[in-house]
Amino acid sequence: MTDQTQTTAEIDAESVAAYLRAHPEFFVDHDELIPELRIPHSRGDAVSLVERQVKLLRERNIEMRHRLSQLMDVARDNDRLFDKTRRLVLDLLDAGSLEEVVGSVDESLRHEFQVPFVSLILFSDAPLPVGRSVTPAEAQQAIGGLLASGKTVCGVLRPHELEYLFGKEESASIGSAAVVTLNQHQGLLAIGSPDPQHYKSSLGTLFLTYIAEVLARTLPRFHAPLRSVR
Repeated sequence: MTDQTQTTAEIDAESVAAYLRAHPEFFVDHDELIPELRIPHSRGDAVSLVERQVKLLRERNIEMRHRLSQLMDVARDNDRLFDKTRRLVLDLLDAGSLEEVVGSVDESLRHEFQVPFVSLILFSDAPLPVGRSVTPAEAQQAIGGLLASGKTVCGVLRPHELEYLFGKEESASIGSAAVVTLNQHQGLLAIGSPDPQHYKSSLGTLFLTYIAEVLARTLPRFHAPLRSVR
């Protein structure tokens, strides 16, 4: 190193030191630089930069581990939901009658998915031999608001909607619900929970929508396509 280079480095170092003496709060406002510093540790009355650096790294490590744990929990939940959905889809594909279709949906949602309140309503001008069926006109008159968009509806429903979907006795115990219409307006599938916050409007409905789509493609094998309720 030449004398000129050495002098320049010393001047720069002295300038930095002078600036830090004049601005002792510098690293409070720029703590993102602390993990990059290499400073000998010496204890005293004030918190050293090394202690501050260790504390900052520990906090960031805890935060990252917490985020990773949350992601792992979501992944495990999705794996379980996928496995339950896969088994239900296979049961629907293997069903040989409308009775088996209705039974598979109810059995899977109540016992596999642990859903306390389940309602599958099929739209038909004539009574069906199994499950619950109503005429399209009746459904439109009773819950037309839920059917209008053709999309999944989640949240706290009106008392008369809950009563129509789940019956008077069960509706009193339901705090929130999710309702999905079947393609081609063949019917609807509704699930409920006692918790008013369980089925929020922002709840992801990927698996419920997927089950409804498979169900809508399975039903025509056992009865003629139904006309729209609109």
